[in-house]
Formats: sequence, C-alpha cells, structure tokens
Amino acid sequence: MIKIYGSPRSSSGRCFWCLLEVGTPFEAVPLDMKKKEHKAPEYLKLNPNGKVPVLVDGEFKIWESMAINTYLAEKYKPELLGCDAATRGIVQQWTMWSSLELQPPFIEVFVQKFFVPEDRRSQDVIDMAFDKLPPLFSILNTELEGKEYMTGNGFTLADLHVASVASISHMLQYDLSPYPEVQRWLGEMQKRPAHQEYLKLIR
Repeated sequence: MIKIYGSPRSSSGRCFWCLLEVGTPFEAVPLDMKKKEHKAPEYLKLNPNGKVPVLVDGEFKIWESMAINTYLAEKYKPELLGCDAATRGIVQQWTMWSSLELQPPFIEVFVQKFFVPEDRRSQDVIDMAFDKLPPLFSILNTELEGKEYMTGNGFTLADLHVASVASISHMLQYDLSPYPEVQRWLGEMQKRPAHQEYLKLIR
C-alpha cells in the first residue's frame, strides 16, 4: 500500500487531495515536527532534504508534492495530466506557475505570521509579499473567465495545484473579492467529493 509521510495540514495536503482523486488506498504516516522526526536518519533516507511530503509506493519513493501528484496521476489516473500534448503542456505550465509565482508570497506571509515570534515579526515583509499577489490573481482571474476548469477540458492537476495554493488565501485572510472568477472556480474545486474527503482529514 502507498504511504504518504506528512500531515494533511502541511504542504502534503495537496498529495492527500490527489490520492483521494485517483482513488487508490493509502496509509498516512504523520511526523512529529516538534520532535524533529523529519530530521531523523531514517527519514532522511527517504528525503535527504528533511521535509514533507514523501510518498512511498512499494520500492519506489518520491518527494516534492507536485512531482508526487504527477506520479500518482501518471500511474493511477492519467486524465489528470491532460488527454493530449497541448493540454499536458498547459497543466505543467500552471503547475509551475502555482509553485514558482503564486506560492512564494504566501509562504513569506505564512512564515512571518506563524513561525516568527511576534516581537521579531516584520510587517514590511508581510506587506511586500501581499503586494505581489494582485497582479498574479488578476492573471488567474482573466484565465478563468468563461471556464469551468483551468484547461477548459475537465479537471486536471492544473486545477488541483493552483487551487491548493490559492486556498492559502483563506488561512491568511487575504481578500479574493476583487477576483470573482477565482472565487467562483475555487468554490467549485472545494466542492469536489475528493476535496470534501480531504477536508475531513484536517478537521
């Protein structure tokens, strides 16, 4: 059986969602970060970076959440990657965009709010990170006009990956009301049965 290391509340969350989308059984293996279990020698054999998630499928192991999801889709539900070369390219385009463009500002804010002690927290860092988001959400809002899904051809990893990052806005109380297409689409993604099952794991 597949094993997924990490909490569904962490960056592993998008892997839990993907596992539920592809419908293959899996075992969740939580790690106690306070006890540094992610830095233990046994875990570093799985991921030398000492981070989550890691997925183990038989003798095969893989880390980095979006790479994990690509593997899961390829093996268990290829339509999540797109049904032709053009769609597969677009899926990869938005996957990379969500990781390289949209996620970093959110991570900067997240670190400041949840990991930096209040007396050392920098509001300037938070403000500068939030200032990077409007043009990115404007791009996404325009892309989603008249579309049910990112590629226009059914639910793919493009939807899962971008939604998994965009939804961080709720946790950080970032206002998405200027982007009605994003709000509409994100709401539909969160209604998916697999996402609803994922939410049960973090409640």
